[in-house]
Amino acid sequence: MVLVDAMNVVGHRPDGWWRDRDGAVVRLAERLGALQRAGDGPFTLVADGGGEALVGRCATHGIPVLLPRRRGRGAADERIVQEVAGAADPTALVVVTADRALAARVRALGAGVARPGDLLRRLDA
Repeated sequence: MVLVDAMNVVGHRPDGWWRDRDGAVVRLAERLGALQRAGDGPFTLVADGGGEALVGRCATHGIPVLLPRRRGRGAADERIVQEVAGAADPTALVVVTADRALAARVRALGAGVARPGDLLRRLDA
C-alpha cells in the first residue's frame, strides 16, 4: 500500500493549488484512481483537512482518504506515523512525502519512502 501525504504532493508543483486545496486533493485522487485501475497501488491519501466532504469526493475515484485525528501543525504527519505503526507489516508500506522528519520516522518503523516528484512522474507517464 502507498500512503500519500496529499498536501506534500499537491504542493510539489506551483500550479495554483492554493486557490482550491480540496479541489487539488480531489484531482490528485482522480489521477491516483486511474493509476490504481492500471494495476499500480493501492493508494490512500492522508489529507490535512477537508472533512467528510473531501473523503466522499475522493472515494468516487476509488481512493480512500484518512484525515488527522486532531487539528494543527503536524496532524497529518502524525496520522501517517500512526498508520505505519499500526500496520501488520510496515515493510509493505511506502509513504510518499518530501518531509524529511516524517520520512525518518516512518523508515524507523520499517516503511519505505518515495518522493512526491517520483509519484508525479508516474502519474504523468
